[in-house]
Amino acid sequence: MAAQASRRKFLWKLAAGLPALAAGGVLAHIGLAGKRGGNGSQFPGDPAVWRSKFLDKARAEKGATAALDTIDAPVRPSDMPMVMDVSRGPVTVASPLADVLAKPSDLVRMQDELKRAMEKPIDQRKWVMVIDLEKCVGCSACTIACIAENLLPPGVVYRPVIEEEIGEYPNVSRRWLPRPCMQCDDPPCTPVCPVGATWKREDGIVVIDYNRCIGCRYCLVACPYSARYSDFGEDYSDGTPEKQPYEEAASPEYGREWRRDGGGSPVGNARKCQFCIHRLEAGMLPACVTTCIGGATYFGDKNDPDSLASELIKSPRVMRLKEDLGTDPKVYYLV
Repeated sequence: MAAQASRRKFLWKLAAGLPALAAGGVLAHIGLAGKRGGNGSQFPGDPAVWRSKFLDKARAEKGATAALDTIDAPVRPSDMPMVMDVSRGPVTVASPLADVLAKPSDLVRMQDELKRAMEKPIDQRKWVMVIDLEKCVGCSACTIACIAENLLPPGVVYRPVIEEEIGEYPNVSRRWLPRPCMQCDDPPCTPVCPVGATWKREDGIVVIDYNRCIGCRYCLVACPYSARYSDFGEDYSDGTPEKQPYEEAASPEYGREWRRDGGGSPVGNARKCQFCIHRLEAGMLPACVTTCIGGATYFGDKNDPDSLASELIKSPRVMRLKEDLGTDPKVYYLV
């Protein structure tokens, strides 16, 4: 009974820490990506990856000989977002099967692959995202993480989760489809811009220059996936006595500080998902990838044949949205 209670307490702490993953997204932006813990070990900038590495190491050390094992937890850096509120001492964790122990978690693997890809010139890497619809539970954690990461205003949602009801009563069910920007290889949104404010980078990410964008919204109409939005300058606190602090904070998009007060960019501009470029440049996975509770979102370099993403896009389960339009989207779905 004591072991079960300890396990429940540990899992509860993990669950309590999940909302902090989105807050940890701007670690690199505020200079915390390279902090060291009190025990001298190197902690990654993304708390979700740190948690996965911690559990992988603990499980590997103990093996899978028992249902529950006691490990010696490291000291969490005091200035890191709380993912596991633990101090050095015995912590009860569930041991996985031996075959699971033979390899690191997908999250840790993708983090290592990302760092390897970032060592190459930009024209030698091509980013792709893979979403396993059988693993998606429709929790919208990715949507919230994206909003928190990029400080998005009302009406601007880079990664909505589309819900669909299927079947007939009484055999009715629901399915979900996360829909970020497709990062098309032949994007129809870029040639319609009259001022050249949007284009495709050499690594395949379609970006927007907020300072050049005139807000004509031609690109919004041209996108067949409705993945672009216009920032009308609205705030969640409109109609209340004062703005909230998070609304006055600067968005780290494109590695710069964008403040929406005063009506300057990105207010009035077109906005879209850009695979969290500021995180990639800091060696971190996109926020939606690290916060997916079902592990349904994968990300990596298509040009790396050994990457997890490259392996997944070869699956016979793969499909892409509106392929008949010839846009060659870089977001793949496993169905």
